Amino acid sequence: MRHRSLDLTDLSYFPGCSLESSARESNISLMEAAGILGLNLIELEDWNCCGSSSANILDKELAFSLAVRNLSLAPAHRPLMVMCPRCLYHLREAHQRLVREPETLRAQERRWGRPISLDLPIIHFLEVLVRLGPARLKEGLVRDLNGLKFVPYYGCTLFRPPALRQGTYYQGELGNVLTMLGGVPLTQALTHRCCGSFLSAARADVVTPLVNEILASAVAVGAECLVTSCAMCQLNLEIRCTWEPRLPVFHFSEILALALGAKDYEGWFTRHLVDPRPLLAARNLIA
Repeated sequence: MRHRSLDLTDLSYFPGCSLESSARESNISLMEAAGILGLNLIELEDWNCCGSSSANILDKELAFSLAVRNLSLAPAHRPLMVMCPRCLYHLREAHQRLVREPETLRAQERRWGRPISLDLPIIHFLEVLVRLGPARLKEGLVRDLNGLKFVPYYGCTLFRPPALRQGTYYQGELGNVLTMLGGVPLTQALTHRCCGSFLSAARADVVTPLVNEILASAVAVGAECLVTSCAMCQLNLEIRCTWEPRLPVFHFSEILALALGAKDYEGWFTRHLVDPRPLLAARNLIA
Protein backbone atom coordinates (compact mmCIF):
# COMPACT_ATOMS: atom_id res chain seq x y z
CA MET A 1 0.00 0.00 0.00
CA ARG A 2 1.32 3.45 -0.89
CA HIS A 3 1.25 6.14 1.75
CA ARG A 4 1.23 9.89 1.54
CA SER A 5 4.72 10.92 2.69
CA LEU A 6 4.76 12.24 6.26
CA ASP A 7 7.55 13.64 8.39
CA LEU A 8 7.48 11.51 11.55
CA THR A 9 10.27 13.32 13.38
CA ASP A 10 7.82 15.44 15.38
CA LEU A 11 4.23 14.36 16.01
CA SER A 12 1.44 16.16 17.79
CA TYR A 13 0.01 13.76 20.35
CA PHE A 14 -3.55 13.54 21.67
CA PRO A 15 -3.58 11.17 24.69
CA GLY A 16 -7.30 11.31 25.48
CA CYS A 17 -8.99 10.88 28.85
CA SER A 18 -8.36 7.16 29.45
CA LEU A 19 -4.62 7.34 28.87
CA GLU A 20 -4.43 10.23 31.32
CA SER A 21 -6.29 8.35 34.04
CA SER A 22 -7.40 4.71 34.19
CA ALA A 23 -4.86 3.61 31.55
CA ARG A 24 -1.93 5.77 32.62
CA GLU A 25 0.40 2.79 32.19
CA SER A 26 -0.48 2.73 28.49
CA ASN A 27 0.48 6.39 28.11
CA ILE A 28 3.75 6.03 30.01
CA SER A 29 4.84 2.95 28.06
CA LEU A 30 3.79 4.57 24.77
CA MET A 31 5.98 7.59 25.47
CA GLU A 32 8.85 5.30 26.39
CA ALA A 33 8.52 3.23 23.21
CA ALA A 34 8.24 6.34 21.07
CA GLY A 35 11.38 7.81 22.61
CA ILE A 36 13.35 4.64 21.95
CA LEU A 37 12.20 4.71 18.32
CA GLY A 38 13.29 8.32 17.96
CA LEU A 39 9.78 9.81 17.78
CA ASN A 40 9.18 13.17 19.41
CA LEU A 41 5.59 13.20 20.70
CA ILE A 42 4.42 16.73 21.47
CA GLU A 43 1.26 16.65 23.56
CA LEU A 44 -1.46 19.06 22.48
CA GLU A 45 -1.55 21.92 24.95
CA ASP A 46 -4.84 22.24 26.85
CA TRP A 47 -6.55 19.37 25.01
CA ASN A 48 -10.02 18.22 26.09
CA CYS A 49 -12.18 15.10 25.84
CA CYS A 50 -12.66 13.98 22.24
CA GLY A 51 -16.45 13.95 22.66
CA SER A 52 -16.81 10.20 23.04
CA SER A 53 -18.93 8.40 25.64
CA SER A 54 -21.59 10.48 27.45
CA ALA A 55 -21.17 13.68 25.41
CA ASN A 56 -21.76 11.84 22.15
CA ILE A 57 -24.86 10.15 23.56
CA LEU A 58 -26.41 13.24 25.15
CA ASP A 59 -25.58 15.95 22.61
CA LYS A 60 -23.91 15.09 19.32
CA GLU A 61 -23.27 18.72 18.40
CA LEU A 62 -21.53 19.29 21.71
CA ALA A 63 -19.44 16.16 21.12
CA PHE A 64 -18.59 17.40 17.63
CA SER A 65 -17.46 20.77 18.97
CA LEU A 66 -15.30 19.07 21.62
CA ALA A 67 -13.53 17.11 18.90
CA VAL A 68 -13.14 20.18 16.69
CA ARG A 69 -11.59 22.21 19.50
CA ASN A 70 -8.81 19.63 19.67
CA LEU A 71 -8.34 19.87 15.91
CA SER A 72 -8.05 23.64 16.24
CA LEU A 73 -5.18 23.15 18.71
CA ALA A 74 -3.21 20.89 16.34
CA PRO A 75 -0.48 22.66 14.33
CA ALA A 76 -1.00 22.13 10.60
CA HIS A 77 2.68 21.39 9.96
CA ARG A 78 2.84 18.08 11.81
CA PRO A 79 0.62 14.94 11.95
CA LEU A 80 -1.72 14.41 14.89
CA MET A 81 -1.13 10.99 16.46
CA VAL A 82 -3.71 9.18 18.58
CA MET A 83 -3.54 5.86 20.44
CA CYS A 84 -7.17 5.39 21.55
CA PRO A 85 -9.40 4.00 18.74
CA ARG A 86 -12.45 5.92 20.04
CA CYS A 87 -10.53 9.19 20.04
CA LEU A 88 -9.20 8.43 16.57
CA TYR A 89 -12.73 7.76 15.33
CA HIS A 90 -14.24 10.96 16.76
CA LEU A 91 -11.40 13.22 15.64
CA ARG A 92 -11.41 11.77 12.11
CA GLU A 93 -15.19 11.91 11.87
CA ALA A 94 -15.24 15.55 12.98
CA HIS A 95 -12.44 16.39 10.53
CA GLN A 96 -14.28 14.79 7.62
CA ARG A 97 -17.43 16.77 8.47
CA LEU A 98 -15.41 20.00 8.36
CA VAL A 99 -14.11 19.02 4.93
CA ARG A 100 -17.66 18.36 3.69
CA GLU A 101 -19.27 21.42 5.27
CA PRO A 102 -17.45 24.72 4.59
CA GLU A 103 -20.02 26.73 6.56
CA THR A 104 -19.56 24.51 9.60
CA LEU A 105 -15.78 24.92 9.27
CA ARG A 106 -16.08 28.70 9.25
CA ALA A 107 -18.46 28.66 12.23
CA GLN A 108 -16.09 26.46 14.25
CA GLU A 109 -13.08 28.62 13.37
CA ARG A 110 -14.99 31.65 14.61
CA ARG A 111 -15.99 29.79 17.75
CA TRP A 112 -12.45 28.82 18.70
CA GLY A 113 -10.70 31.81 17.19
CA ARG A 114 -8.20 29.68 15.30
CA PRO A 115 -7.81 28.27 11.78
CA ILE A 116 -8.35 24.53 11.37
CA SER A 117 -6.30 22.68 8.79
CA LEU A 118 -8.30 20.54 6.35
CA ASP A 119 -5.07 18.75 5.39
CA LEU A 120 -4.19 17.66 8.93
CA PRO A 121 -3.17 13.96 8.94
CA ILE A 122 -4.81 12.18 11.92
CA ILE A 123 -3.06 8.87 12.42
CA HIS A 124 -3.01 5.96 14.83
CA PHE A 125 0.20 4.83 16.52
CA LEU A 126 0.04 1.56 14.58
CA GLU A 127 0.14 3.55 11.35
CA VAL A 128 3.27 5.32 12.59
CA LEU A 129 4.92 1.93 13.19
CA VAL A 130 3.92 0.72 9.73
CA ARG A 131 5.47 3.82 8.18
CA LEU A 132 8.66 3.39 10.21
CA GLY A 133 9.00 -0.11 8.77
CA PRO A 134 10.18 -3.46 10.15
CA ALA A 135 13.89 -2.62 9.95
CA ARG A 136 13.50 0.26 12.42
CA LEU A 137 11.62 -1.95 14.86
CA LYS A 138 14.11 -4.79 14.63
CA GLU A 139 16.99 -2.39 15.15
CA GLY A 140 15.47 -1.39 18.49
CA LEU A 141 14.75 -4.93 19.68
CA VAL A 142 16.37 -5.61 23.07
CA ARG A 143 14.13 -8.32 24.52
CA ASP A 144 12.91 -10.90 22.03
CA LEU A 145 9.36 -11.86 23.05
CA ASN A 146 10.56 -15.44 23.14
CA GLY A 147 7.48 -17.09 21.66
CA LEU A 148 4.92 -15.30 23.86
CA LYS A 149 1.53 -16.63 22.73
CA PHE A 150 -0.98 -13.79 22.59
CA VAL A 151 -4.35 -12.93 21.11
CA PRO A 152 -4.16 -9.56 19.31
CA TYR A 153 -7.43 -8.05 20.49
CA TYR A 154 -8.45 -5.04 18.39
CA GLY A 155 -12.02 -4.56 19.56
CA CYS A 156 -14.69 -3.22 17.25
CA THR A 157 -13.84 0.48 16.80
CA LEU A 158 -10.47 0.04 15.12
CA PHE A 159 -12.02 -2.47 12.71
CA ARG A 160 -12.99 -0.02 9.94
CA PRO A 161 -16.05 1.80 11.37
CA PRO A 162 -18.86 2.18 8.78
CA ALA A 163 -18.86 5.99 9.03
CA LEU A 164 -15.16 6.03 8.11
CA ARG A 165 -15.09 3.05 5.77
CA GLN A 166 -13.01 4.96 3.20
CA GLY A 167 -10.27 5.58 5.74
CA THR A 168 -7.16 3.50 6.24
CA TYR A 169 -7.06 1.31 9.33
CA TYR A 170 -4.29 -0.98 10.49
CA GLN A 171 -6.26 -3.58 12.37
CA GLY A 172 -3.84 -6.39 11.43
CA GLU A 173 -0.69 -4.60 12.42
CA LEU A 174 -0.75 -5.18 16.17
CA GLY A 175 -0.16 -8.87 15.54
CA ASN A 176 2.35 -8.20 12.75
CA VAL A 177 4.47 -5.88 14.88
CA LEU A 178 4.65 -8.24 17.83
CA THR A 179 5.41 -11.16 15.51
CA MET A 180 8.45 -9.25 14.24
CA LEU A 181 9.52 -8.87 17.85
CA GLY A 182 9.28 -12.60 18.60
CA GLY A 183 5.67 -13.10 19.68
CA VAL A 184 3.24 -15.74 18.40
CA PRO A 185 -0.20 -14.31 17.48
CA LEU A 186 -3.26 -16.53 17.84
CA THR A 187 -5.90 -15.05 15.58
CA GLN A 188 -8.55 -17.78 15.76
CA ALA A 189 -10.03 -16.13 18.87
CA LEU A 190 -12.62 -13.32 18.96
CA THR A 191 -10.16 -10.58 18.05
CA HIS A 192 -12.78 -8.04 16.90
CA ARG A 193 -15.76 -8.87 19.13
CA CYS A 194 -17.13 -5.85 21.02
CA CYS A 195 -16.18 -5.81 24.71
CA GLY A 196 -19.27 -3.78 25.69
CA SER A 197 -17.39 -0.47 25.73
CA PHE A 198 -18.96 2.28 27.87
CA LEU A 199 -21.98 0.11 28.64
CA SER A 200 -19.73 -1.34 31.33
CA ALA A 201 -20.54 1.59 33.63
CA ALA A 202 -24.33 1.15 33.52
CA ARG A 203 -24.93 -2.50 32.58
CA ALA A 204 -22.16 -4.72 33.86
CA ASP A 205 -24.61 -7.63 33.59
CA VAL A 206 -24.58 -7.18 29.80
CA VAL A 207 -20.83 -6.64 29.50
CA THR A 208 -19.62 -9.58 31.61
CA PRO A 209 -20.96 -12.30 29.24
CA LEU A 210 -19.36 -10.50 26.27
CA VAL A 211 -16.01 -10.27 28.04
CA ASN A 212 -16.18 -13.88 29.22
CA GLU A 213 -16.80 -15.07 25.67
CA ILE A 214 -13.71 -13.19 24.44
CA LEU A 215 -11.54 -14.59 27.24
CA ALA A 216 -12.91 -18.10 26.71
CA SER A 217 -11.99 -17.93 23.02
CA ALA A 218 -8.43 -16.90 23.96
CA VAL A 219 -8.09 -19.77 26.43
CA ALA A 220 -9.49 -22.21 23.85
CA VAL A 221 -6.72 -21.43 21.33
CA GLY A 222 -3.96 -21.73 23.94
CA ALA A 223 -3.18 -18.05 24.50
CA GLU A 224 -1.06 -16.97 27.45
CA CYS A 225 -2.37 -13.41 27.33
CA LEU A 226 -4.28 -10.84 25.30
CA VAL A 227 -2.79 -7.63 23.89
CA THR A 228 -5.20 -4.78 23.23
CA SER A 229 -5.12 -1.68 21.06
CA CYS A 230 -7.79 0.08 23.15
CA ALA A 231 -7.59 1.23 26.77
CA MET A 232 -11.36 0.80 27.28
CA CYS A 233 -11.17 -2.77 26.01
CA GLN A 234 -8.24 -3.53 28.31
CA LEU A 235 -10.18 -2.17 31.29
CA ASN A 236 -13.34 -4.13 30.51
CA LEU A 237 -11.46 -7.37 29.89
CA GLU A 238 -9.92 -7.05 33.36
CA ILE A 239 -12.69 -5.64 35.54
CA ARG A 240 -15.69 -7.45 34.04
CA CYS A 241 -14.18 -10.89 33.53
CA THR A 242 -15.42 -13.77 35.69
CA TRP A 243 -14.05 -16.48 33.40
CA GLU A 244 -11.47 -18.88 34.80
CA PRO A 245 -8.60 -19.15 34.20
CA ARG A 246 -8.11 -15.40 33.88
CA LEU A 247 -5.37 -14.26 31.54
CA PRO A 248 -3.18 -11.15 31.70
CA VAL A 249 -4.38 -8.37 29.40
CA PHE A 250 -1.67 -6.01 28.16
CA HIS A 251 -1.78 -2.65 26.49
CA PHE A 252 0.03 -2.95 23.16
CA SER A 253 2.41 -0.15 24.15
CA GLU A 254 3.51 -2.07 27.25
CA ILE A 255 4.66 -5.12 25.29
CA LEU A 256 6.23 -2.97 22.58
CA ALA A 257 8.17 -0.85 25.09
CA LEU A 258 9.27 -3.96 26.98
CA ALA A 259 10.63 -5.53 23.77
CA LEU A 260 12.43 -2.28 22.94
CA GLY A 261 14.30 -2.35 26.25
CA ALA A 262 12.25 -0.15 28.59
CA LYS A 263 13.38 -0.54 32.20
CA ASP A 264 10.64 1.16 34.23
CA TYR A 265 7.99 -1.48 33.57
CA GLU A 266 7.38 -2.39 37.21
CA GLY A 267 5.04 0.56 37.72
CA TRP A 268 2.94 -0.42 34.70
CA PHE A 269 2.31 -4.00 35.70
CA THR A 270 1.38 -3.26 39.33
CA ARG A 271 -1.67 -1.39 37.96
CA HIS A 272 -3.06 -4.57 36.38
CA LEU A 273 -5.78 -6.56 38.12
CA VAL A 274 -4.34 -9.79 36.71
CA ASP A 275 -0.64 -9.68 37.55
CA PRO A 276 1.28 -10.31 34.29
CA ARG A 277 4.71 -10.56 35.92
CA PRO A 278 4.73 -14.34 36.52
CA LEU A 279 4.08 -14.93 32.81
CA LEU A 280 6.74 -12.43 31.74
CA ALA A 281 9.25 -13.90 34.17
CA ALA A 282 8.53 -17.41 32.88
CA ARG A 283 9.30 -16.14 29.36
CA ASN A 284 12.53 -14.51 30.65
CA LEU A 285 11.24 -11.08 29.67
CA ILE A 286 11.66 -9.59 33.13
CA ALA A 287 13.81 -10.54 36.07
